[in-house]
Amino acid sequence: MKAVILDLESLEDLDLGPIQSEVSQLDLHMATALEQVEERIAGYDIVITNKVKVSRAAMDATPDLKLICVVATGTNNIDLQAAAEKSIPVCNCVAYGVDSVAQHVLSMMLALHTNIIQYDRAVKAGDWGKASQFCMLGFPIRELSGRTLGIVGYGNLGSAVAELAKAFGMKVVVAQRPGGKPQAGRMPMDQFLAEVDVLSLHCPLTDETLDLIDTVALAKMKPGSVLINAARGGVVNEQALADALRSGHLAGAATDVLTQEPPVNGNLLLADDIPNLIITPHSAWGSREARQRIIDQTVENIQAFKSGKSVRVVNA
Repeated sequence: MKAVILDLESLEDLDLGPIQSEVSQLDLHMATALEQVEERIAGYDIVITNKVKVSRAAMDATPDLKLICVVATGTNNIDLQAAAEKSIPVCNCVAYGVDSVAQHVLSMMLALHTNIIQYDRAVKAGDWGKASQFCMLGFPIRELSGRTLGIVGYGNLGSAVAELAKAFGMKVVVAQRPGGKPQAGRMPMDQFLAEVDVLSLHCPLTDETLDLIDTVALAKMKPGSVLINAARGGVVNEQALADALRSGHLAGAATDVLTQEPPVNGNLLLADDIPNLIITPHSAWGSREARQRIIDQTVENIQAFKSGKSVRVVNA
């Protein structure tokens, strides 16, 4: 079978040999524009995509298509109904980045509580050389031990973050996510927000979670609390976050996501007058180990399809 990868850019440094060994031909594209999709998937049995959209029209133009592999968890870029109607399985990858994301979240949490970025900048600016004593303590340092971490979205990612946080002596509470089924031991959002010192978001972006953390929600959080978003940009209202940081109500925030990625038109959170805000470029998932798991799971998806026992099919 012939296979094509439409957007290899985030996986180009990995070993693709396992995929190549499962197909007779593997063709690669670093990126594919929407208008190029039909041409580039024509004649292939397997299409492998990360974020490139595969529409009904593209499938109509490709009668040989037998399998679509998404090298990510989200499959909103695929017309799942059209694929199902054409008996084309769509397989994704799951839980590959749990350790990478959890590690990233703890790194951001630690950076905010130790002010390590500010200290580094101050030292490089020459401030330590001008200090009157052996150390500098100009930025507040807080310990994680004894603080309460609140998690919204207690799946693989949220629970992994919780386990790491407990190792630092944190208390962990879990919110009842809006739109989710009530579960024992999970707190209503209003009570939850008032209790947490650190809020970590790991929920999907849905109608119920769009702007979940807005001006009203932030006002319910303790003065001096911290917010971390490794979910999706739209879960946090960006203007409300900027206002809460500028006012000092939040002691700090860190986000790995924005409402538009990449921020080709800028973003209000990129303003240089917002204090104590760390922004990373949707890179929390991107350890080499996590990305190689994507390749490994894609191989498993292809092997299972060839054997007639498909796995991770999202449109069955």
